[in-house]
Amino acid sequence: MSGGKQRLGVIGSFVWDVLHGRDGRSVPIEEWGGITYSLSALDAALTDEWEIVPIAKVGYDLVDRARVFCRSLRRMAPDIELIGVPYPNNRVELRYLDDERRSEHLTGGVPGWTWLGLKPVLEAARVDALYVNLLSGWELDLETMQFIRAHFRGPIYCDLHMLVMAVQADGLRVPRPLPNVAEWCACFDVLQVNEDEMALMAPDSMALAATALAAGVSLLCVTLGKRGAAYFAAPGFDRLSQLPTRRGHNVALSTSPRGGSGAFGAVRTALVPADVPRVDGPGDPTGCGDVWGATHFSRLLAGDMFTEAMAAAHRAAARNVEHRGATGLANHLRGELSTT
Repeated sequence: MSGGKQRLGVIGSFVWDVLHGRDGRSVPIEEWGGITYSLSALDAALTDEWEIVPIAKVGYDLVDRARVFCRSLRRMAPDIELIGVPYPNNRVELRYLDDERRSEHLTGGVPGWTWLGLKPVLEAARVDALYVNLLSGWELDLETMQFIRAHFRGPIYCDLHMLVMAVQADGLRVPRPLPNVAEWCACFDVLQVNEDEMALMAPDSMALAATALAAGVSLLCVTLGKRGAAYFAAPGFDRLSQLPTRRGHNVALSTSPRGGSGAFGAVRTALVPADVPRVDGPGDPTGCGDVWGATHFSRLLAGDMFTEAMAAAHRAAARNVEHRGATGLANHLRGELSTT
């Protein structure tokens, strides 16, 4: 712990993107992707009481560049250290079909975590909350995630992302139904999926909500692109409760109990319309879901009601469309001059 700040652990993958057809350009663009969009949004949206602790492995070929990126962010914990591994880093080639659909080819081989390897890292990180974004789809298997849930007392936010994608021999990512949906849901307090991911988990949104909330999820959010996002909230859940953590701080760090207040009542659901990006032309949709989720969780940790947090997430996602790439994105989301 540094300076008494609360610490947000971030589990995800650093990915180097090669983008074709983004914002109408004829030449491919290369830049950071993956967890860098989430880190940028957290850097912009977290309050001064928080600092970011990435819990990530990075391939030998890009670990130094990843460390430079982290040092560019203001809220990065001073004691963080990305873990370099002797494998080529994950790289993704994205080809945009339109502003919401794309194909992805993955190369690289940064391995996921086992509980045996993650447990000492997580303990050393001394985090109060966890943001999990499964950007490769194998950062954590179900058993490891269940161990995290059993041993970690703070709130856990998950963007399911690539967990519902398989990688073919040529690197093409293709959808796959997710087994053990209830068991995965039981690991999280707040769960974020998009429409395509939802369809690989349940017949419809209400069926997924029933499974998720019964498993202990307090809030399920389904992002819907330009239409906004729908939420399904457990009875009695409005915000993360103000309860002391194991280190004695009094901040918004628990759903107490999981799945809402435990009171009887109906599941609440509604659509929160999206903000319209203020951009001439197609803009850049890359990373919008990552920015949305990171901003949403940041505002929940600040004590906002979840509907207020969703509105802030919409505003950040709309601003993300106005910016190209993750470098300088945190400044842009804060309303400052971007470095790119």
